[in-house]
Amino acid sequence: MKKFLIWAAVVATALGAEARVAELVLVEKGVSKAPIIVAQDAPPMTRRAADELAGYIEKMSGAKLQVIEGEPKPVPAHAIWIGCQPKPKELFPRLSFGFKHPEEILVAANENHLVIAGRDVWDPKRLTVAGRHGRVINGWQEEYGTVNAVYTFLQDYLGVRWLWPGETGEDVLKRDTIAFAPFDYRYHPQIRWRSGILFPSAPADGRGISQDWTRLQRVQLDSCGQRHQLMRLSGAGFEDWWKRFHETHPEYFALQPDGTRTYHPDLKPDSVKICHSNPAVWERWLADVEEQLRENPAQTVFNAAINDGTLAGHCICEKCRAWDHPDGEKMLFVWKGASKKDVSLSDRNITFANTVARMLKARYPGRELYVTTQAYGNWRTPPVKAVPDDNVIVQCVTNFLLFSGQAREEALRWHRGWAAVSRQIYWRPNLHGRWWQGLPEVPLRQIIEDFQFVARNKCMGIFLACIWENWATQGPAYYAMAQLAWNPNRDAQAMMEDYYRRGFGPAASDIKSYWKLMEDAYHQRADKDAPEASVYDAAFFAKAGGILDRADAALAGQQEVFRKRVALVRAGLEYTRRLTEIRLAMERLKKSKRTDAAADKTARTNWDKLKQLCKANPTTMNWNGFSPDRAHMKTLHPDYELKR
Repeated sequence: MKKFLIWAAVVATALGAEARVAELVLVEKGVSKAPIIVAQDAPPMTRRAADELAGYIEKMSGAKLQVIEGEPKPVPAHAIWIGCQPKPKELFPRLSFGFKHPEEILVAANENHLVIAGRDVWDPKRLTVAGRHGRVINGWQEEYGTVNAVYTFLQDYLGVRWLWPGETGEDVLKRDTIAFAPFDYRYHPQIRWRSGILFPSAPADGRGISQDWTRLQRVQLDSCGQRHQLMRLSGAGFEDWWKRFHETHPEYFALQPDGTRTYHPDLKPDSVKICHSNPAVWERWLADVEEQLRENPAQTVFNAAINDGTLAGHCICEKCRAWDHPDGEKMLFVWKGASKKDVSLSDRNITFANTVARMLKARYPGRELYVTTQAYGNWRTPPVKAVPDDNVIVQCVTNFLLFSGQAREEALRWHRGWAAVSRQIYWRPNLHGRWWQGLPEVPLRQIIEDFQFVARNKCMGIFLACIWENWATQGPAYYAMAQLAWNPNRDAQAMMEDYYRRGFGPAASDIKSYWKLMEDAYHQRADKDAPEASVYDAAFFAKAGGILDRADAALAGQQEVFRKRVALVRAGLEYTRRLTEIRLAMERLKKSKRTDAAADKTARTNWDKLKQLCKANPTTMNWNGFSPDRAHMKTLHPDYELKR
């Protein structure tokens, strides 16, 4: 028995030594053991990701890894290979590098090498494109698999966290040795339009403050959203038609009850509705597609969504009405001097989308080209009979997130109905209310539930209108949204526990309690329809401030970065207090018919304080999104309210 135990101990020691030998060591006691090798002709974003990987390994371990462009001769005994290159295929003979899915990524290690790669699609002649608002996009690709694989490796294997933008939001664990036993991991995201979650920081937009954060979180560089925003595909499809055609082709536009073909007089020309059943409209739409393809041969999605102004000015010609289903839900419609309840336009909308989608397929056989439309306004309910063709993308403006009661349940029902008949479905809600004014309306449980709900219902893309980036008041919501957009099937509770622990250390439970208080306040206002002044009252602010005081006390003698993070949360509480005081002052000012000088002064003073607060936190509180000249803030400032 004694001999057996000695033998077992020797074998165990040998196996342990063999296991250690089998590990791939990238850094040992602060010394680099492997360079990073990127292809000579790698696109700019891949090279950037390789440099970022080297930078984070240095932050973590102190080791400076060399980044080599092109395969070196001789090949190093150990290396990190970034992107698809010939050599890794030899070094990993059992792995397939033929990525079959859009945005597919691969991270794998053997005893000597690590490969981080993904499906990359780009045109070397089209790496620079024009975005919106005068923005120029450098390093443009159709797919960024390798880049997102690098950021996955940083998060999932090196434990890097980006809780919010800026230095205080970054959390890097120190370790002087970095080693891995052999493994391989392959993944492709279901949700391919992710950059619309924080759309001001999408590459094509550029008005946001979270450009780096959204890229590192794998939501910015997606395979659908960039094209959608660049080509303005998240909105309506005929907004410029009145300007272009009302004089030469009035027949393109919707017939009104008075016999004219025009837009509703209370709305702008870009709200004009078209005559869906007119073949000349179909041909004109297809001619526009041809022009778009001449300008951008890589474009694959084309907009056929009805213009905004949801109730107004829809076509009443016999052919268009014949496309409506008599069993559709009844809704209110308005025209100049007339209104009536009639059936939903959903069947009409999908019939039109299918018509132009089939023409598109016939004109360009063998190409994967898509038509996008919306389920919105008086065409928001699922169609009764019409079924979207496989190359029709339906953007569902189903507003259940940040809603409660019957309105929420109804929107959920509509979304299920659209998912049941659509092969290509995106979720595009409008987040209204106090959310878009930057208040801490953060129903985290509902956010998690809704993201996982749309994923179960075949969601391929998400665009959230009205997120203007106030990390101090809504940060955990943005974090949860980004993480679940990349992988909606992950353990969301564990994800948020990690967020609090990594972000706030010994104060994690206090900060979790703080955000629970914000969530409860939201539900008190939304679910119970409580007046805002009764929710954000003195007792609320005292309780919230007390929680943050406990957090500061728990961090005595701890890392300074934890206290800085609590300070950001406190700045969000101050933002909430100031905006609440502004709202109350404006209510008094309106009741007095603008004669209450004290209320006017209170509103202006608090606006000055809000501006100072945002300017003091430029990486986390987007003043451009919450300044009083913005449409969603104008009712809260004496000058802009007067103009309105």
